[in-house]
Amino acid sequence: MPELPEVETVKNGLQDLVGQTINQVVVRFPRLRYPLDEKILNQAAGQQIIAITRRAKYLVIHLETGFLICHLGMSGRLTLFKNAPDLVKHDHFDIVTANFTLRYNDPRRFGCLLYATKLDELSMLNELGPEPLEKEFTAEYLHKAISKRKTPIKQLIMDNAIVVGVGNIYACESLFLCGISPLRAGNQITMAECQQLVDIIKRVLQQAIAAGGSSLRDYKNANGELGYFQQSHNVYGRAKQACKICNTLILDVRLGQRNSFYCPNCQL
Repeated sequence: MPELPEVETVKNGLQDLVGQTINQVVVRFPRLRYPLDEKILNQAAGQQIIAITRRAKYLVIHLETGFLICHLGMSGRLTLFKNAPDLVKHDHFDIVTANFTLRYNDPRRFGCLLYATKLDELSMLNELGPEPLEKEFTAEYLHKAISKRKTPIKQLIMDNAIVVGVGNIYACESLFLCGISPLRAGNQITMAECQQLVDIIKRVLQQAIAAGGSSLRDYKNANGELGYFQQSHNVYGRAKQACKICNTLILDVRLGQRNSFYCPNCQL
């Protein structure tokens, strides 16, 4: 699943659309997480794109009198074309301007595209915690949010109500760099460890954005290019391989229906 760095990278690659006017939204295969409604989506037609931003893992296209909101789901891919190629399997929709076609492909169909006149109409955006790269995400905030919780720390930092966008890859990598086991309960994490964790989450996400994200299966950026942060992974996807620090074999355990990779020697 594309996580915050991947979505941020896609957002950065779509900035050429700012200032363009949407001619139409073409729906080909409406079956996504929420069925695509071509009539509703074409309320965007005739509107200029004012800005393209990210909130959590949602891309938000700001229009003159509304918004298009896109989530990439598990396998979604947005590609920006000056000259759109022939269609391929799983091409669900195009957002068409005079100079560009923004095409969405999604084999697993967990993504979505919605139109709203106001962002607060969408409950999924109203229930989100702070952005991890913003100043609101502090050690004090995190410690207060988790200090009474018995839930494993990895699940807590992946909880979008606590902090958004820290998906499985970057939770595993951040906890490794902090030396914190993903299995430890939130109420066992000290304030000092919260400070370290906040700092490292910010650093890991910034490094991943600079590397264009992690390309494992389906992810490519808006130009169709692969990210390369996966080359820097210390634990994610490295089960039964030697830890880069101590040579202990990396473990893979299931937490909250996700594979969690960690070093049992370095992470306590």
